[in-house]
Amino acid sequence: MPEKILKMKEITKIFPGIKALDNVDIEVEKGEIHALLGENGAGKSTLMNVLSGGFPYGSYTGEIYFEGELCKFHNVKDSDGKGIAIIHQEPTLIPELSIAENVFIGNERKGLFGISWLETFRSASTLLKMVGFDENLSVPVGDISPGKQQLVEIAKALGKNVKLLILDEPTSSLNETETEHLLNLLAILKAEGITSVLISHKVKDVAAVADKITVLRDGRTIETFIKDGKTGNFNEDSIMNAMVGRSLTERFPPRKKEIGDVVLEVRDWTVYHPNFEARKVCDGVNLTVRKGEIVGLAGLIGSGRSELAMSIFGKSWGKNISGAIFLNGKQVKLNSVRAAIAHHLAYVSEDRHGNGLLLNDSIAANTTLANMKRISKFMIIRNEKERVIAEKFRRKLGIKSFGISQKVGTLSGGNQQKVLLGKWLFTEPDILILDEPTSGIDVGAKYEIYTIINNLVAKGQSVMLISSEMPELLGMCDRIYVMNEGRIVGELAQEEASQEAIMNCILQSGKSAY
Repeated sequence: MPEKILKMKEITKIFPGIKALDNVDIEVEKGEIHALLGENGAGKSTLMNVLSGGFPYGSYTGEIYFEGELCKFHNVKDSDGKGIAIIHQEPTLIPELSIAENVFIGNERKGLFGISWLETFRSASTLLKMVGFDENLSVPVGDISPGKQQLVEIAKALGKNVKLLILDEPTSSLNETETEHLLNLLAILKAEGITSVLISHKVKDVAAVADKITVLRDGRTIETFIKDGKTGNFNEDSIMNAMVGRSLTERFPPRKKEIGDVVLEVRDWTVYHPNFEARKVCDGVNLTVRKGEIVGLAGLIGSGRSELAMSIFGKSWGKNISGAIFLNGKQVKLNSVRAAIAHHLAYVSEDRHGNGLLLNDSIAANTTLANMKRISKFMIIRNEKERVIAEKFRRKLGIKSFGISQKVGTLSGGNQQKVLLGKWLFTEPDILILDEPTSGIDVGAKYEIYTIINNLVAKGQSVMLISSEMPELLGMCDRIYVMNEGRIVGELAQEEASQEAIMNCILQSGKSAY
């Protein structure tokens, strides 16, 4: 009989006004990859935070058995000591320290006279190559993309004596190639005896590698699915139905298109890296966006998509920026974020923690943050007006919380993303740049976000959509620009766009996708 490495019984966790976990049971066998699926707010991350000591013993009810021993973890250090490592959805790295230093924070490589930097960089290089990361390890980790930071987090966990590896939405910031590499890595770790719990809302990702899948919904255990021994597959339709509590027929909502004249034109846009001034990140970019149109921006991580978007949005990223921006045929100078907002341009950041939200503030405060003049008079915030507006967006976007006074940092990743979207919708933009808008959002909530996007363009607003998920771009966009190494290397109309066509643009531009 297979050995149980983990058993959680009747776990209940209550926050003020909401029961996050309601008598949840889960069992994990040693050496397996066990996926934990569910929509945002289902309780997945909360359950794993209970396991890892993020929520200490006494703040929940129920029992945790690890390797047959009843455990009462009071903090993350306690669970670390047992060989349990959790990698959170958002990186917990120190931006100012190098990549190599971050790999061994709290687990330093020591020599005779303190830290052995030779061993630190040598071991970090070995671990990072395991996760497909091969770059200059002296670079501050804050200077690399969120996707690459996630890989550093995984290498950091592998540097410990891990028995149970918990990964919270590890593929949310990765492109398809990186995702495939990570899933293959989990299979290698499994062969070496390491057990993994993979938290996700992406059924296809986890179905490719998991041995079992447990679905949570509304804080309860719904069902555990076992891979078919003959076919080696899961019944994905049954899993999706268990996640959302209903049958899903279409991934993308239908849209009646009414595309008008060009509202945004970017000409010969060139941007240099703010820290490495000789490095050209955007190279002579030309693109247009029309009224009522959804324009996609495809490309591998590091292709310059986000940097392009941020530089257009009030030059909020980059140095020595040149080129021209035209709005409705008139050249404009967007030299600050305030100027961009005043010209009805909005940017929903990929990095919701670093650039988008105030995690220690309420939903209400975050929702109105980008348009304070609408809720203030004589520089005094009108609290009642703020509450009314925040509640409107909370309901419109389906944000799961006990109220608009709840701190954003206590919400699930997907609900945080919805708050960020609401913040920028409150500015009433004509052009909305969405950078990975469904990152960390479950299948049911994605459809809601897609519907919101369609409603925006139906009203004559325009959207530039940056996404690492090709099916999302193909399902939502009227046109797709393909970027590689800072340049536009292809433009595809909806009828000619496909995953193969996008990858061909990248490959033919001189850089392999692998």
